[in-house]
Amino acid sequence: MGKQEVKTRSGERVAVVAGLRTPFARQSTEFSQVPAVDLGKMVVSEMMARTEIDPKLIDQVVFGQVVQMPEAPNIAREIVLGTGMNIHTDAYSVTRACATSFQSAVNVAESIMSGTIDVGIAGGADSSSVLPIGVSKKLAANLLALSKTKTMGQKLKILKSLSFKDLMPVPPAVAEYSTGLSMGQTAEQMAKSHSITRLEQDALAHRSHTLAAQAWNDGKIEGEVMTAFPEPYKKWISQDNNIRHDSTLEGYAKLRPAFDRQYGSVTAANSTPLTDGAAAIMLMREGKAKELGLEIMGYIRSYAFSAIGVETDMLMGPSYSTPMALDRAGIELSDLTLIDMHEAFAAQTLSNVKMFASDKFAQEQLGRSKAIGEIDMDKFNVLGGSIAYGHPFAATGARMITQTLRELKRRGGGLALNTACAAGGLGAAMVLEVE
Repeated sequence: MGKQEVKTRSGERVAVVAGLRTPFARQSTEFSQVPAVDLGKMVVSEMMARTEIDPKLIDQVVFGQVVQMPEAPNIAREIVLGTGMNIHTDAYSVTRACATSFQSAVNVAESIMSGTIDVGIAGGADSSSVLPIGVSKKLAANLLALSKTKTMGQKLKILKSLSFKDLMPVPPAVAEYSTGLSMGQTAEQMAKSHSITRLEQDALAHRSHTLAAQAWNDGKIEGEVMTAFPEPYKKWISQDNNIRHDSTLEGYAKLRPAFDRQYGSVTAANSTPLTDGAAAIMLMREGKAKELGLEIMGYIRSYAFSAIGVETDMLMGPSYSTPMALDRAGIELSDLTLIDMHEAFAAQTLSNVKMFASDKFAQEQLGRSKAIGEIDMDKFNVLGGSIAYGHPFAATGARMITQTLRELKRRGGGLALNTACAAGGLGAAMVLEVE
């Protein structure tokens, strides 16, 4: 596989010049009444204000949302219209499940590489609190039929055919459409298949919370998180509210398995919670950023996406996408200063960590002669991960990009890997560089 050049035709790199997110809030807490589109507008408005860039300079907005709002299907366009940008700004929405804002970042980067734009905003937002609650198929069909009736008798006949069960609301499914399996059930399968113990999962969750709490306490996170004043504007939120600042390993052992009550090991505590939030980054042609006098956070060195089957090991995406991204960057795993992997579940994370070092997996699944290597855990998720911070599905990628670039800067530069699994057997990997 050849080396990837994330550059324009004239050789200019794609620079990240800003990154910001809202605090991440557990479902039904501080953002309980804030839809995803408003979270997106909130973070993009604040990011533009902080960079002091003229909104009219934004050529393109690519944003994503996993839990779609029927009344606002193109969240990117709503953000343009709601944040003072030029109404002619190109805007479209994408979704790649939990890797959505990696996809939006790549789309903007490719627009810059092609020369069609100089400046773009990418990101994602999701609300697990403000949900599009549906109705049963029978009720939906009967409501449609009801709208076409002419007499009261016809209406009563249709209404009488409905049972109480037919009237119950139907929340969005948290399961694979093709298999019916939930993400948690897949995590359980991976824990069993790859011999990931309950203690190992709890230990990773404890590590995630401990490191995230320490990062906040050390002042490493506050610069990338805005203070939000959600409606009805009576209180604010300035920090993530899922992080356990008093985490103890013993506390995790008290929870019952969530998906396999009898033999399972995946619990609510060693999984990421349902979360509300938004995150965004601003990308520019390198020369444009320098022309505007903006400080460059870092560059996208390479990226790769993968897709595998959904019946087993569906969340193994990082093990497939990472080798491609490393090859395209022309580097090896040992060249990385930092590795940040999305923690959907501790079981999924640890399964991928194992496969990075497995020659058998590399040979049988990837067609490679040997594994990419064993992860140095001193480089791995050094500020904690999604289990602690939370996971607004479409926002996590942008959070990881911003967080990683800032930490690379503190360490004097270098190369870093961001990688994530996603529903549908998808995976994403991105190599970032700070000089």
